[in-house]
Amino acid sequence: MIPETMTCIEISEPGGPEVLHPARRAVPEPAPGELLLRVEATGINRPDLLQRQGLYPPPPGASDLPGLEAAGTIAALGGGVEGWRIGDAVCALCPGGGYAEYCAVPAGQCLPLPTGLGMEEAAALPEAVFTVWFNVFERAGLTPGETLLVHGGAGGIGSTAIQMARALGSNVIATAGSAERCGFCRDLGADLAVDYNLDDYVAAAKAFTGGRGADVLLDILGGPFLQRNLKALAPDGRLALIGFLEGSKVEVDLMPVLLKRLTLTGSTLRSLAPERKAALAAGLREKVWPHIAAGTIRPRLHTVLPLAEAARAHHLMEERGHAGKIVLRVAANP
Repeated sequence: MIPETMTCIEISEPGGPEVLHPARRAVPEPAPGELLLRVEATGINRPDLLQRQGLYPPPPGASDLPGLEAAGTIAALGGGVEGWRIGDAVCALCPGGGYAEYCAVPAGQCLPLPTGLGMEEAAALPEAVFTVWFNVFERAGLTPGETLLVHGGAGGIGSTAIQMARALGSNVIATAGSAERCGFCRDLGADLAVDYNLDDYVAAAKAFTGGRGADVLLDILGGPFLQRNLKALAPDGRLALIGFLEGSKVEVDLMPVLLKRLTLTGSTLRSLAPERKAALAAGLREKVWPHIAAGTIRPRLHTVLPLAEAARAHHLMEERGHAGKIVLRVAANP
């Protein structure tokens, strides 16, 4: 039975974590091509913080509730949906609305719950694996035997990038902000972890690669790190930019781009068309899901909090001291 209303977390106005409030809303109706997910857990991601601050509005037609990934069971199917049944356990890349007991999701953005994972672990997967697959493997073209340098290796995206790159045959250098977090990166499979507060990651990358530099660099920092990132890249290297934790505006010398034939690329996942996201999901199901089932890729959780403590979860994310994903446990109506 699907209830008429559900508990969710609303953003009352742009601001700090305190603007997140529990509320009651009508359960959404799945449109044609969508399914209704009975949410058991939802992951916290940095775009959620930006949306809360009024800096990352949802695209037209998407829910105004935060939440870009979730795991649960299918409660209802919209018109034309094939390949799924009511009761199937899935995790999903959501257009929004994950901080709720029910969420409508395009069917193509869902993946079966991986063998061996619980709902809370599965809820930590979609945003990270879609982002890494799209930026590191499709846009930047990382191949087996190449070296990936990933900033923020202890975070949700970084920890996933380390594991995916290693599982698919690449070498990995990770940066993190403490000895403990560097150890976390090494435990995930990073060949080298560099504390960026103490050591020069450009020199470390050059030394690790025999003077060449990294073939691909996944950057969540931007700002003043951009010039050093260009130095850290090998000839024909590719820089995949997915965030601006240190700012989006910077003065930079672009000469290395010409001299080393570098490629700079970037993306935001949320604005992609559902058809494009469905194609990414198909690639993940073929290339990555077997590694998750085998245990060579596994989401690492920093903490799991109840849905009502979404504000506390955002505080933890903003402190930037966590290792792994922060997840909200959602008690869906039966």
